[in-house]
Amino acid sequence: MQGARILLIVGGGIAAYKACELIRLIRKAGATVRCVLTAGGAHFVTPMTLAALSEQPVHTSLWDLKDEAEMGHIQLSRQADLVVVCPATADLLARMAAGIADDLATTLLLATDKPVLAAPAMNVRMWRHAATRRNVAALRGDGVTVLEPDEGAMACGEYGPGRLPQPEAIMAAIAEALARLSPSTSPPTPSPTPSEVEGRLPPAPSEVEGRLPLAGRHILVTAGPTHEPIDPVRYIANRSSGRQGFAIAAALAALGARVSLVAGPVALPTPPGVARIDVETAREMAAAVAAALPADAAVMVAAVADWRVADVGERKLKKTGDGAPPPLALVENPDILAGLARDPRRPPLLIGFAAETHDVVPHAIAKRARKGADWIVANDVSGDVMGGAANTVHIVTADGVESWEELPKEQVATRLADRIAAAIGRTRA
Repeated sequence: MQGARILLIVGGGIAAYKACELIRLIRKAGATVRCVLTAGGAHFVTPMTLAALSEQPVHTSLWDLKDEAEMGHIQLSRQADLVVVCPATADLLARMAAGIADDLATTLLLATDKPVLAAPAMNVRMWRHAATRRNVAALRGDGVTVLEPDEGAMACGEYGPGRLPQPEAIMAAIAEALARLSPSTSPPTPSPTPSEVEGRLPPAPSEVEGRLPLAGRHILVTAGPTHEPIDPVRYIANRSSGRQGFAIAAALAALGARVSLVAGPVALPTPPGVARIDVETAREMAAAVAAALPADAAVMVAAVADWRVADVGERKLKKTGDGAPPPLALVENPDILAGLARDPRRPPLLIGFAAETHDVVPHAIAKRARKGADWIVANDVSGDVMGGAANTVHIVTADGVESWEELPKEQVATRLADRIAAAIGRTRA
């Protein structure tokens, strides 16, 4: 981080005091930091405190004539290597997602051409609110790195996710974001059209000399199960562990792609360099997928529940006197893969997964035609594949079927990422 330039936007909220420790850590790592203090943040820390810690002027207003004369807000937004928002309140995240520019902080965020990292801090119910989840999904889809908040006791007395991550964790994310910055200034290669990649399954590429083959590409990945609530206690789910999807996201990021990972409820760490959007239900996953577009490719690995309960109980359903189970009326969930195939923003390469227990390849061939996908990756889940460490897959394209031997899921991910890179990656010199 030696010599890196950080622009730190301090939002309102009791967690703003932790920005002071973050400034100390940034400077200790050899970077410089310039602070922008929002009106809300000024209720918790003072400009004098931030100026003393950063040894740089602190900017507070879009209408400060002296600041604008010496360093205009556009210049301020462009002279940093990374913009960090800490703490990022629910209000600030909402304004960022909407593209509002009504103060210095949001104007800088809209004007910057540099990577943005946000560290959220808010009440647990605010973090879990559908509006906040939509805003976070939209920001991550736009390429903003939004960290997951910590879980614990809050100043308001409630408990749950929403606490600002510790400064050391934010510092690690800053270092990772700076490490991902590519020194290459070559223009991005235009995306191929769907007709150019449909059915194409070329051999695995060798590395493009001096460049990662998926640098400049945005790839959307879904992983894990969905949980469809029955009542506040029970839900409909499946045995998907999310391991294959997470491995694919990691392999794509290792090839240089900007990866948006829409993850169902799984207990897996976020792969390095991957922007993660957590969801629970199929409808939430569909909304997060739409918010993440456009993308150069989509790899739909998630095992999405086909049905959900029509009327979710507000209270725990109880047994009747005769012990008969309560009737559950089911309705169909949105078909995310087929919907993406029909979307005007359809990725040029659309890959679906088919988890089957019998007639694996025939079902996969039919699914490819029915869903409108370019490739279908089919696997037999009649054994312990869901939750297991290995997988045997068949790649179905317009040109036929390629069957792979049983491999660890990480190796399946690497081989598939190579195939994707060959289809949409940078053109060889």
